[in-house]
Amino acid sequence: MLILASKSPRRKELMSLITKDFEIIPAVGEERADRNLPPEEYVRELARHKAEEVAVSHKGDTVIGADTIVAIDGQILGKPSDRADAIRMLKLLSGREHYVYTGVCIINDNENAAFSEETGVCFFTLTEAEITAYTDTGEPFDKAGAYGIQGVGALLVSGISGDYYNVMGLPVGRLYREMKQLGVI
Repeated sequence: MLILASKSPRRKELMSLITKDFEIIPAVGEERADRNLPPEEYVRELARHKAEEVAVSHKGDTVIGADTIVAIDGQILGKPSDRADAIRMLKLLSGREHYVYTGVCIINDNENAAFSEETGVCFFTLTEAEITAYTDTGEPFDKAGAYGIQGVGALLVSGISGDYYNVMGLPVGRLYREMKQLGVI
C-alpha cells in the first residue's frame, strides 16, 4: 500500500495527479528539526520525521512524508501563529523574492529517498489595505509564509521561477520521477 503521511487537502489533490491508489494517514507527532539547518535540509528533516512516524506502524508499505516552508533573508517562515504573525510575514514578503522549499521523504522496506525542491516566488509590493484584505480572507492561517498561491494569494504573486506545484506543497513532477526510480509506481 502507498501512504501519504499528510492531512493537507492540497497534498492529497496533488498526489492524485500521480496515482489514485494511495491512503492518507497523517503523522500526528510534533514537527521537529534544527532551525539552524539550511532551509532545504530543514524541510527534508521535517518530511523524514513525518514519514518515519507513519512507517513504524506500516511495515511493508511505502510511506511518503512532505513538508513545505518559505524562506527569506535566511529566515524560515512556517505557518503563522496568529493574525499579527500573518501580517508580519506578508509585509516581509511584499515587493520581494523569496523561496519555497518542499521536502519529501519516501520510505519503504527496500530503501529510503529524501529530496527537497526550491521555487522562487516574487510578490508585488503590497499596500496595508491589500495585506489586511488578504488576511481577512482567513486563507493565510494554515499556509507556510502566510499565503496560498492556489487561492486568493495568487493576487499577491508577480512571478515564479520553478515548480508551481511545489509552492502548493508537493513537487509533483519530481516526486513522480523519484517514485518511478524506486519502483513504487
